[in-house]
Amino acid sequence: MNSLAAAPRHEGPYRHWILSDVLPADLAAEMDALPFDAPALNGVSGSREIHNNTRTYIDAEAIARHPACAAMAQAFQHPETVAAVEEMTGARLGGCCLRIEYAQDTEGFWLQPHTDLGVKKFTLLYYLGPDGQPDLGTDVYADADTWSHRAPFTPGGAMAFVPSNNTWHGFEPRPIPVVRKSLIVNYVTEEWRAREQLAFPDTPVTGRHGG
Repeated sequence: MNSLAAAPRHEGPYRHWILSDVLPADLAAEMDALPFDAPALNGVSGSREIHNNTRTYIDAEAIARHPACAAMAQAFQHPETVAAVEEMTGARLGGCCLRIEYAQDTEGFWLQPHTDLGVKKFTLLYYLGPDGQPDLGTDVYADADTWSHRAPFTPGGAMAFVPSNNTWHGFEPRPIPVVRKSLIVNYVTEEWRAREQLAFPDTPVTGRHGG
């Protein structure tokens, strides 16, 4: 909540926030050290959906096995956190469910520009690390074909936005010398079909505004 409140808001090419120190340092370190294997790309990339069968989530099993995952999920599930996100960004999260992906990207990974528009009502791209790789941040686009700028890849930092028809973002092909770890935090509507990916599939968040 403090991180979001202090985050500068950028209006171009669409409204987004650049956060710092999103998680307490000890929790961030524990999340970075989780024993999850980086999935093999097998020479194919461009969208995360291509590798659905090897993606990792902070799901019910991860929450039960790893205290750090439980703390992370409970923090983003908490009504005060949800209310703060709504208040600062205008997102309408009531009735949504929390989805957190633990992403580990390796050499050959790239993402075509996309908007997240649809069942995702809020997106936060949190950078776990490693440090010293500022060029590994999210690419921001003015439209599907026009690159604008790159968010700084700073461990503990994040980029946040409310998905709309112009929130184009992706990851341009470039060298990834080390595993690029990040957390992709979304609040998704009840229409999300892959319920097993959700942190609390039977417990929607409580927001100040309707779903």
